[in-house]
Amino acid sequence: MNSETSAKRNRLWGNYFATLKFLTIFPTPKVNARISPKLSMFPLVGLTLGFKLWVVAWLFSGLSPLVTAFILLCIWLMVTGFLHLDGLADLADGLGAAHQNPERLLSVMHAPNIGAFGVVALIIIILGKWVLISSLLHAETWAALLLIPAWARLGAAWWASSLNPLTDGLAMWVRQAESINLTPWFILLLLLSLMLSPMLLLAPFILWAWKNFLSAKLGGMNGDCLGAGIEISEVVLLLLVSVTL
Repeated sequence: MNSETSAKRNRLWGNYFATLKFLTIFPTPKVNARISPKLSMFPLVGLTLGFKLWVVAWLFSGLSPLVTAFILLCIWLMVTGFLHLDGLADLADGLGAAHQNPERLLSVMHAPNIGAFGVVALIIIILGKWVLISSLLHAETWAALLLIPAWARLGAAWWASSLNPLTDGLAMWVRQAESINLTPWFILLLLLSLMLSPMLLLAPFILWAWKNFLSAKLGGMNGDCLGAGIEISEVVLLLLVSVTL
């Protein structure tokens, strides 16, 4: 029984570290190559990122909110390897150039270059995050930084497990993923939001809205859509918290 418990614990840690490596550039212990990232670990990775942001906000709380916000923004963007921003730019270019043609939308998204729509989207997201993080720090409201990355990555797990995958690679990965129950994560994050940042109780509606948007516009999702959804949901949640300060 003890050996079974130990093996299960090791497998869970392996899944966590594999998912952490998949979603971030945080250094991780070496993981068995047969252990793959798990959608069920996405929210936990989000909490890990949120905790690090909260600690940095506390450590640099003596500086100007604008300076601390800039430091937090750089960390927030860099730890993902800028992959989410890349997805946002690709989706913005696709939506801008598609002219209601789904096939053209996907074709533009797969192009290696970035267009004007992508550049504008990146500017809005980056400046938006900087301004909104600054407002949180100015009001000394840091708790939202802990929960927002977790909500966004819970959304990514939900979208990936419930929408039609538009690429073969993503379809194969989703099929190999375990049948997950994300309800416990929703309940946990709702309880934490109620205690620490009540405006985040609206987070499920933001995640639902993005899911419906992808379903209506693309009929499914791909990796770019997941990355874009994370960035957009983070900014919207930051905005929700900021407007009540």
